[in-house]
Amino acid sequence: MEILEIEGKTIDEAIENACNEFQVPREKLNIEIVSEGIPGFLGIGAKKAKIRASLLNLNMNLSSDEPHSESGIDAAAKPARPSREKDSGKPVAVDQTPAPVQPQSGPGGAAAKAKSFLEGLLERMDLAGLVSISESDEQITLNIEGNSGGLLIGKRGQNLDAIQYLVNKVVKRSPENSKAIFIDTESYRKRREESLVALAEKIGQKVKKTNEAVTISHLNAHDRRIIHLALQGKEGIMTKSRGEGEFRKIIILPAKK
Repeated sequence: MEILEIEGKTIDEAIENACNEFQVPREKLNIEIVSEGIPGFLGIGAKKAKIRASLLNLNMNLSSDEPHSESGIDAAAKPARPSREKDSGKPVAVDQTPAPVQPQSGPGGAAAKAKSFLEGLLERMDLAGLVSISESDEQITLNIEGNSGGLLIGKRGQNLDAIQYLVNKVVKRSPENSKAIFIDTESYRKRREESLVALAEKIGQKVKKTNEAVTISHLNAHDRRIIHLALQGKEGIMTKSRGEGEFRKIIILPAKK
């Protein structure tokens, strides 16, 4: 009996692929689920679902002492399903989203909640990392230490910004927290700020020399603020922001005399 391992984005897609491979309808296949798919986060940590499929033999267990279903097909030949119960018989909920963390009272409660949520998020993204906390009067900083810095940061820090956005949305639901939460790894935020300040100064010199405006796009609000602050008060130049949403850009231009 030919047994094939077949993958798909989900269990249903893998079963559909198996039907196409064997050229038979679903009810004529014996399916065993090897692993369920993991959607991942922004494409990170995604894994395909995998099954083992073979043609169903209606006489495969008629001579055994095992009980049979009403159709005469052995129960083991039916598609395996993930167990939703523990030995105690109580149902176990299956959820792909990070488990909510109850707010903690007292100093550091918001920081502890943010750390717990971030650790759960990293676990579900299948990214190993140790999370440490530093807190000031104005902000909470969570630093991720591990070997997945490139995946966490993403292009121009987009993945790190997305994770930071999620953590802020969850923690700021609590009225006891008014601090901004920053997520960092491998000192990316510091390196990014230093490179933006250097870029701002270089462009500022160019604008003063040529007396022509220069436009910088593809920056988020935080990066635009760094540019504004770096050139604030510089003689002979000024900065403005124009546009909306992801098309918003910063313009460095000669100051009006």
